[in-house]
Amino acid sequence: MKRKIQEWISIQLVKNPGKIVLAAILFFNVAFFFLASAVISLLSLNSNLPNISYARALYLTITMVLDAGCIGDVTRGFTETGVAITLTCLIIIIVGMISFTGAVIGYVTNYISHFIESSNAGKRRLRISGHTLILNWNSRASEIVNDLLYSAEPQRVVVLVGSRRDEIEQEIEDRISDTVSRENEAVAQKYAHLPRLQSSRKIRKERFRRRLTVIVREGDVFSSKQLRDVSVDQARAVIILGNDINNTLCKFEYRERIDSNERGNSQTIKTLMQVADMTAAETSADNQRIIVEVTDDWTLDLVERIIAAKQVDGKCNIVPVKVNRVLGQILSQFSLMPELNMAYRELFSNKGATFYSAPKEKEDEVAYTKRFLSEHKHAVPLAFMETKQGTHCYYAADSERAICKRSAVTPSDYAVDLNRDYWIERKNVVILGHNSKCRDIMQGFASFVNEWGRAGESIVNLIVIDDPRNLEKMGYYKEFPFVKRTVAAEIYDKDLICSTIEEFVDANVEDTSVLILSDDSALNEDIDANALANLVYVQDIINRRLEQDPSFDPYRIDMVVEIIDPKHHDIINSYNVNNVVISNRYISKMITQISEKESLFEFYSDILTYDEEGVESYDSKEIYVKKVSRFFNEIPKECTAEELIRAVYHASADDSLPAEKQNPSILLGYVKHGGEMVLFAGDQSAERIQLEKKDKVIVFSKH
Repeated sequence: MKRKIQEWISIQLVKNPGKIVLAAILFFNVAFFFLASAVISLLSLNSNLPNISYARALYLTITMVLDAGCIGDVTRGFTETGVAITLTCLIIIIVGMISFTGAVIGYVTNYISHFIESSNAGKRRLRISGHTLILNWNSRASEIVNDLLYSAEPQRVVVLVGSRRDEIEQEIEDRISDTVSRENEAVAQKYAHLPRLQSSRKIRKERFRRRLTVIVREGDVFSSKQLRDVSVDQARAVIILGNDINNTLCKFEYRERIDSNERGNSQTIKTLMQVADMTAAETSADNQRIIVEVTDDWTLDLVERIIAAKQVDGKCNIVPVKVNRVLGQILSQFSLMPELNMAYRELFSNKGATFYSAPKEKEDEVAYTKRFLSEHKHAVPLAFMETKQGTHCYYAADSERAICKRSAVTPSDYAVDLNRDYWIERKNVVILGHNSKCRDIMQGFASFVNEWGRAGESIVNLIVIDDPRNLEKMGYYKEFPFVKRTVAAEIYDKDLICSTIEEFVDANVEDTSVLILSDDSALNEDIDANALANLVYVQDIINRRLEQDPSFDPYRIDMVVEIIDPKHHDIINSYNVNNVVISNRYISKMITQISEKESLFEFYSDILTYDEEGVESYDSKEIYVKKVSRFFNEIPKECTAEELIRAVYHASADDSLPAEKQNPSILLGYVKHGGEMVLFAGDQSAERIQLEKKDKVIVFSKH
């Protein structure tokens, strides 16, 4: 029996030391109180005090321990009560204060501290629903959180990561604080011209409010218990991110990690399998969206197999976002039409003119668009599409409410003269550097050539300047016939790089785009270094041209600069570059919007891919930036956005024209020569437009 008791105590000391300590404290103090009470009761028989019963002695012992001043209820000094009982009471008070008051307070304090630490460390279950759950962390994650600030409703975000909780919390706080501060500065500037009292009232009413709650938990994203602790089965959306390469590794280990990531990401698969199993359960919330970042074909293939096996309609809807493919398509489009960068920056966010969708019975698109435009002036319809959730109609507006907001549209006979034979001009592109998305960028160019190329015509004229190792890795781009030339040059070969670009610009009449890529596989200390150096080279070319010929148009060379680290944005802006592409932000913005409305995924996939002739969706639409001088036969007269949108649509969807001459086109905005971009949002009748010859229009159309 003794051995069993010893074993039990030993086990409990290991498994539940806190409970054993508490039990020992309570046992000792109870025994001490009873023993002290017996001593006081016995000593009172030999003192000048009235006899104290045992029950009374127990009460007096407890009160003395809790309040030493209560000793007067037992003693009246040495002369009256005697030394023995006085010293006994003092000993009881001292021992009681240490063993009871001190021990209990210490235990409770320690328990409270442990409770706080456990909560901070994420060891307690979080009972929450309707939240966005982010699993893992990478360079795109803070942008996902940041973009939720612009949501119409208050948002709650839970992040579960394996480590670095404090760093991530600080990163989120810095990013959100920067956004809130910037937005409030913009509001203050907007009303700075008003009288002080009126300005203060307007600013207070429209100031940007932070309606976002973010909780970062540290734990194992593969643990079903810890996933349950963050209520994965009740989340509105679960976002599974790929891990960034750990740049603290030595260079040899770092290279191995890069090679491994290019082959596939088993961690993403493992996380998805766990999440899909839990969200497909009968007890999980309905219509949960699981968004998975995918960067390679091996991972994509397994994700699609998991979708086939685990996706339950009405429960978990798994959406794979092909990061490299999307970014490749975006960067190729920006090279062809640099102004799209400014347009997508707003359209892909929750701020300003944005894409929205609504379930709707399919009908004749042209008839519906004309009817909608006659009854609404705060939104424009774009297209009908079949999605996994049924038929949806897509719109561009500044809020979801604007789609349903009917307004009287002023009748107008305003008309425009469109160029019915419009065909896009040849695109001249220089690519400087490389990243992990080079092949996907080339695929984007290839799809553009397939849609716009004509027999015997080179619609894309492209050269690549890169270091020999990466040119060799890409096979010197021989599989892409639109790449006319490759030039092997290290970043230090300034003269070779500059002379190649200048020769290319001089050899072509049309404008030239220079796409400067940032190596996303570089070590931390080298991130964006080559891109910044190439930027200096190109800017130097432009400056020299202006010195030699003051009439030279600097916008004839459009620079599109990709950067990985947002901290370098201000450096590039100081070089007067309008088209800075923080590539990770586009993925973040798309993931944020898809997490709120899954039907946008099919729409994004469609508009980012140019159509190939002969495929079923060849007539789908994309966003184009077209020169006013080529899109119109005659420059439109000054008008409102309301008039111009409707005039362009009616002219492009004229039923009296043959089908091959029809290209229903929705005007989304325009770009002034020099860089100012305006997207139509809000009341279209309130905005007046005066287009000029060198301006460009942003058009949603088939061609």
